[in-house]
Amino acid sequence: MGLFTRRSQQNTTTAVGTVATLEVDPALAALTGDYVIDAAHSSIGFTVRHAMVTNVRGTFAEHQGTLHLDGAAPARSTAVIEVQIASVDTGIADRDTHLRSGDFFDAEAYPVMAFRSTEAQQLGGDRYRISGELTIKDVTRPLAIDLEFNGSATDVYGNERVGFEGSTEILRSDWGLTWNAALEAGGVMVSDKVKLTFDISAIKQAA
Repeated sequence: MGLFTRRSQQNTTTAVGTVATLEVDPALAALTGDYVIDAAHSSIGFTVRHAMVTNVRGTFAEHQGTLHLDGAAPARSTAVIEVQIASVDTGIADRDTHLRSGDFFDAEAYPVMAFRSTEAQQLGGDRYRISGELTIKDVTRPLAIDLEFNGSATDVYGNERVGFEGSTEILRSDWGLTWNAALEAGGVMVSDKVKLTFDISAIKQAA
């Protein structure tokens, strides 16, 4: 089921003939509102090529954000996500410490990575693209994230939830993350390309 696409068609007779009009599906219109991301049931992560031959995966355990969904006019939907850099976790403590250091994120000086949307688009079916600005280390650049709507449900506590998952790719050097080391056999220790992943569960707030 598309979040913004299921509509009913009615025919209206006018002086010049019959004109088809579209009305918003009430079930979708009901999803319109403000949501808070449930960090306990969401994941924001990354994948980066290491030593040219394998991938390192990590997550940011601490994050928060809000969504505004508009079932009648998706272009008015918005998202804000803030990630605590110090919460980075790749499963290896020494590597996490290095990522927090000035070689990479410099978490002490720049503790938050933030995304703020400026536009939302439907790509077809349950697929959407949300465009905005990503800020890392006080560098702000445009970013587009492709998302899939996973559906909506009321949980056992009576919370109305929506779910999205998606991904995008960036060049970390665009945000000033340039540290690297050359390998004896050629190539570098860490690739410039990084895949960001999002698995979001959000709870609707009372009007």
